[in-house]
Amino acid sequence: MVSAFKEPIFNTRPFLPPLDEFTRGLKLIWEHKWLTNDGPIVREYEQALADYFHTPDLCLFANGTLALQIGLQALEVSGEVITTPFTFVATAHSLFWNRVRPVFCDIEPDTLTLDPDRVEALITPWTSAILAVHVFGNPCRLSRLQEIAHRHKLHLIYDAAHAFGVKVEGRPLVDFGDLSMVSFHATKVYHSFEGGLLVFRDGALKKKLNYLKNFGFENEVEVMMPGTNAKMTEVHALMGLLMLRYADQIIDRRRAIDSAYRERLAGVSGLRFIAPRAGVRHNYAYMPVLIDETAFGLSRDEVYHALKAFNVYPRRYFYPLVCDHPCYKALQIADPLTVARRTADQVLCLPIYPDLALDDVHRVCDIILDIRENRAEWRRRVAVFGLEPDRPVGPQPNEGWEHVLDRP
Repeated sequence: MVSAFKEPIFNTRPFLPPLDEFTRGLKLIWEHKWLTNDGPIVREYEQALADYFHTPDLCLFANGTLALQIGLQALEVSGEVITTPFTFVATAHSLFWNRVRPVFCDIEPDTLTLDPDRVEALITPWTSAILAVHVFGNPCRLSRLQEIAHRHKLHLIYDAAHAFGVKVEGRPLVDFGDLSMVSFHATKVYHSFEGGLLVFRDGALKKKLNYLKNFGFENEVEVMMPGTNAKMTEVHALMGLLMLRYADQIIDRRRAIDSAYRERLAGVSGLRFIAPRAGVRHNYAYMPVLIDETAFGLSRDEVYHALKAFNVYPRRYFYPLVCDHPCYKALQIADPLTVARRTADQVLCLPIYPDLALDDVHRVCDIILDIRENRAEWRRRVAVFGLEPDRPVGPQPNEGWEHVLDRP
């Protein structure tokens, strides 16, 4: 009989460096009393990241969402942008804040990233860019998307929020495309408490990005453009610097957890993992598994609720699709999104984080196998106790979309 965990096993928990390392850095901040506005630690951190990614063409931000919003602004993206519905809402929200209409395109079943074969059919005279997402850190079809973007003279932008540390044939994933955004949010493989990074191909963008993230200031008396406030603080930069020391260790630990899940659940009918790709150094940001109800005997939602009975809290990333949220439902969608809709109904991200003991990983696997073995009983239990109701949040449906619903 498999028993429930006494303490909750969450989908993720952040890695934190030793507290004494952080407090030593805080003492320096207290001494120089420089908290924000391009302080010495932010400058040191930006140089450390330039060394890590082997490029000086990058810029730090307060968070990944602001970074992507400002990156789109700097590239003067307008009209329509082809993007994926299988992502976190910040991807599409960044387009909204730039008064750009998202055009949702289906994904590939093997990578869960934007399907290049479907992108081209959605290009119109209003299309200015492709915004692809390296979902769960899995690289998009880089050369194919680049070829399409080049031929149609479109910007190729990557939401690489999940992709810190990922390499393709030894090359950092952020090197591809015109611009890539990396998130340093606390739930990510690597974090700075909260933060974001843009890496870009055109070095001339850096001055413009620095204007845009700091109100457009050139100096005390000149404002060059209407920017905003998206600067990273010294405290966040300090955490980021410390975390760089542990980045490879964190990825190695996540690799071991990923391997344990794959080994224990290999061959289970109705469960499918995303296969690692040759030539890719993955970062194991998430542990997604796709659950086929017919073969497994339970739906993804039934498994999700059954696991919570054992004090295990996976996440349904990404469900629902972005285009199915109330604020996007008024957008007309030409692509049927067949793969994306099926994936959103099947995906379940299992717990993975550096402090998760391998014994606990095996116990989670035991629970999943037990749920499947007793699927008839679990289906009855879930039906009796019911599923959690969806709780509405945010603005009313379609509020604020009037300016992008219609083409010019």
